Amino acid sequence: MDDGTVSDVLVGLLVAVLGLVGLFLAAGALDDEIYIFGLGLVGFSVVFDIGVVKAHFDRREAARRGAP
Repeated sequence: MDDGTVSDVLVGLLVAVLGLVGLFLAAGALDDEIYIFGLGLVGFSVVFDIGVVKAHFDRREAARRGAP
């Protein structure tokens, strides 16, 4: 693992934890604003982590093809 991969994993885990916080916020919300914010946080974390996984496999594919 190189430094870029380790930092991607750490940031991905941090964003996943924020997504879990968003789930707890949405589950315990007493008003619509916090509910929507919690769901937005979950949506952001899912999309962000999918992007991190995509970037990882894009780098792997580029290395396999010999691209710089």
